[in-house]
Amino acid sequence: MTRLLSGLLALATVGAAALGAGSPARAASLPAHIVQTGTIRYCSAISLPPMEFMNAQTKPAGVDIDLGDALAHRLGVKPVWINMPFAGLIPALLADHCDAIISQLFIKPGRLKVIDEIPYMISHEAVLMKAGAPKVATLAGLSGRKAATVTGTTATVLLRKANDDLAAAHKKPIDIVMFPENTQALQQVQFGQVAAYGVAYETARYYAHLAPAQFEIGGPPYYRIPTGIGLRKDETGLNTALRGALAAMMKDGSYARIFDAWDLQIDILKP
Repeated sequence: MTRLLSGLLALATVGAAALGAGSPARAASLPAHIVQTGTIRYCSAISLPPMEFMNAQTKPAGVDIDLGDALAHRLGVKPVWINMPFAGLIPALLADHCDAIISQLFIKPGRLKVIDEIPYMISHEAVLMKAGAPKVATLAGLSGRKAATVTGTTATVLLRKANDDLAAAHKKPIDIVMFPENTQALQQVQFGQVAAYGVAYETARYYAHLAPAQFEIGGPPYYRIPTGIGLRKDETGLNTALRGALAAMMKDGSYARIFDAWDLQIDILKP
């Protein structure tokens, strides 16, 4: 907890160091409208800490926000964050309402048929439980118990897959209770209405540190998946520019410092 708080206090310093100088070569490949406006528009569902959320000053904050800001400044432009529901991110990108998606967007075959993604981290899944509850080594440990999840998330898919495995083993299924958003699912754990909440490890860890008297991570991360920056397939210049800026950040250490500040070294993508 101390390390996490220290990291949060150091974010301003990390952000400044991560910006670096813009590269003329990378900037030359930027689309004309980004050069003309001097801005890059990011679509993001700014509601899932610590990846992206509104801070006490109602400003976007989080791992993805720090990374997107640093990439923008590397390219010599200003970031503009457009907040919207997660389900609307890809449609908004395809409709040219933004230039890129940075919102812990998992890289999946179905998505890659529609958009391109630049890998920048490895995300994990876990379960969040009420403080003091018995931990589970795998999702099978939730057999016969209630588990909350947010509709349409990877956690929902994984819980359903666990139920298929439990059925094959002739064991009781997990009673999956789905909610439209994170806050409602979290409250179900807080009030003891469910045994666990299937969610991204990063979010589970955030709440476990924020309110340790109420929440604990229910076991080790049980799933990992590459996560990327979403781009339209025809934006080859922007793709090249962002890949170059990200590679430079990985080389000079500013990329790792962002994840260190949020104490999420487990998610660092090895170049």
